[in-house]
Amino acid sequence: MKRLSFIVAGITLAMLTAQASAGKLDDIKARGTLIVGTKADYKPFGFRDPSGAIVGIEPDLAADLAKQLGVKLEFVPVVAANRMEFLKQGKIDLLIATMSDKPERRKVVEAVDPPYYSDSVNVLASNRAKITSWEDLKDKPVCATIGSFYNKSVAEKYGAKIVGLDGSDKPLVALKQGNCVGYLYDQTFIQGKLLDKQWSADYSMPLKGIMETPWIMAVAPGNDDLRDFVSKATTEWMKKGTIVDLEQKWGIKPTDYSKRMHDKYKNQS
Repeated sequence: MKRLSFIVAGITLAMLTAQASAGKLDDIKARGTLIVGTKADYKPFGFRDPSGAIVGIEPDLAADLAKQLGVKLEFVPVVAANRMEFLKQGKIDLLIATMSDKPERRKVVEAVDPPYYSDSVNVLASNRAKITSWEDLKDKPVCATIGSFYNKSVAEKYGAKIVGLDGSDKPLVALKQGNCVGYLYDQTFIQGKLLDKQWSADYSMPLKGIMETPWIMAVAPGNDDLRDFVSKATTEWMKKGTIVDLEQKWGIKPTDYSKRMHDKYKNQS
């Protein structure tokens, strides 16, 4: 029995060691594939094209990282409710999925600095609801994505009745069905939706964005070499204006943050 216990303990230790090393640069290069968790329902940052492929700003950034490493790229679709768990479980090497930078999240995953993006919170509102101020949301049902950090704050400060749903597709369907007066989400996502005539005809973004918050990429705790590699790449993106170019490529107005970071880094050697 003791021998069996030692064998089991040895296997367990080996499994834990392998899991701890998952995602490190040497492992990624040996595997020949970088596995990235990204959104597949968040246009223009990560969404499916007519062929079903995941495309957008964040997939483009992931593709640049894979190219630098000389490996193939594999996407794993994630949503706000499971993205950090997928990283902790070793299902993905890197998370690039519109994740806002919050202290509690940095306790769970290894954040990549500097933050690659920053966005505000806003509402995609039905024109019929006649929403003109955040205070107009009081006692009204507002669809939101489960796991978004700002849901509780907006409910407490403005009295909105948050209707939490998975991902971004379900809240949008609920909004179209008239189950809520608006969809509380990231401003850049809403700008992307309003590029589509089927949304701009009956919906708008009448409010001023609030709670500007940086977005972070993340790796599993302990994956310092991968974190440092992505951090260096992020600085180069800012220096070259890569993210500003990608915003323009995918049809949204460059944010103050992306322009500010380009101005900060562009003259650095």
